[in-house]
Order: sequence, then structure tokens, then C-alpha cells
Amino acid sequence: MIARRELLLGAGAMTLAGNNPAPRGGPLILAAASLKESLEAAARSWAAKGHARPLCSFAASPALARQIIAGAAADLFLSADEAWMDEVERRRLIAPGTRAPLLGNRLVVVAPADAPLARPEDEFRALRTRRVAIADPASVPAGRYAKAALERSGQWPTVSPNLVRAENVRAALALVERGAVARGIVYATDAGASRKVRIAAIFKADSHPPIRYPIARLKASTSPDAEPLRRFLISREGKAVFARFGFIPL
Repeated sequence: MIARRELLLGAGAMTLAGNNPAPRGGPLILAAASLKESLEAAARSWAAKGHARPLCSFAASPALARQIIAGAAADLFLSADEAWMDEVERRRLIAPGTRAPLLGNRLVVVAPADAPLARPEDEFRALRTRRVAIADPASVPAGRYAKAALERSGQWPTVSPNLVRAENVRAALALVERGAVARGIVYATDAGASRKVRIAAIFKADSHPPIRYPIARLKASTSPDAEPLRRFLISREGKAVFARFGFIPL
């Protein structure tokens, strides 16, 4: 079993490793990278009620799902789409009756904060002539939503040759922040978390599958606080924390 105290932070995500038993602490949450600021705020709200502070490990949903499948000793899983939660559930690694819809989001085109912007419809058309960063559409939810939106608009064949594929949505955002690419396709909440970018255009909600973040408690969970924390996060109070960061409570 993979121990909590052997969490190694690297490249913006924690990697689970080791075999030694861990001291009792707060629940360990494996969460999509786009939830970083909002989930940390929710963790602070939970700790303020007198509970042990949860530990949060952020990465792309497929990386987290694979950690769970490999035996990671985590308590809660927050995926950026239903598909990776489906994969974990298919392997019977979710505690029955604990999966629930949590949040929604919007997909946007972002540009460096100092870049001149055109009209949204012109920004969409210009994607075919620019280097555009997205999360890897082969596996990462944000990338799959982006690909779906570009396919539906008929732009995928012309845009895809210039795409820069990143390991997760925050890595795609970072490329825009550094000016390494002209535009990026990320979640609206990612744009809101950075002062170095601004929204250039917003995709229509029906241009891609609904963006849904489910939550579930894992069968491997050993923390007595895991289920109370899950119930807090799906409560009106918990969802209000996420709403402050631009998420859409479901």
C-alpha cells in the first residue's frame, strides 16, 4: 500500500510512493489540477471547523486515476470528467453510494494579459493560424473538451497541426502565461486564477460535452474524516466555496 507521508511534489503534482505506514492525518484527496485554488480554500474551511487539514494532490485526472488503480492509499477522488471516474468505478475501487456530481465549468480561449484581442468570432477563426496550447486530448479531460469543441466547429483539421499538447490544463495555462504560445484553451476557472492571462473568447456550452466534476470516496480510504469531508464538499456550504472561484455547483 502506498503511504501518505511518501508524497513527492513534482511538476505541479504529487507522486505517491513508498511502503511505510503513515501517521494519522487529514484525508488525502486526489483532485484534478484545475481545482487547485478552490479545493485548497475548501480544505481550509473544513480545517477551520476543527478537523485535521486534508492533504490535496493535484494532477491530470488520468494520472490520478492510474495512481488509484495502482493502489494509492487515498481517500477521495475528484475527477475533471465522468469518464475517468467511470474507469475507477468499473474496477470497483469506489465505495458504493459515494459518487456524486459536484461542479461544472466553462471552456475558454485565453491570451497573454497584454496581448491585443479581436472580436470573439475573429479569435476563434484565428486559432488556425496560431500556436495554441491545450491539455493532451488523448487522455486529459480539458483537452478532450477542447478537441470536441473544435471538431464541432469544423476547425480541428486546421488547428490541430499547430497545437501544443500539455500534460494537464494548468501546464497549458502556464505556456500562455510565459508567452510560449499565442493562445490556450482552458477552463474559465483557470483563466480566473491567473493575472497573466485574459479571456479572449468563450465556447458555447453546447459546443462540447458537459463539463462535470464528480467526487467519490475510495474503497482504500482509511480516514474517519473522509466521508464527513465528502459530505461537506457536496453540501451547499462546500459548493459555495467552489462557486467563489467560478465553478458551477451541480
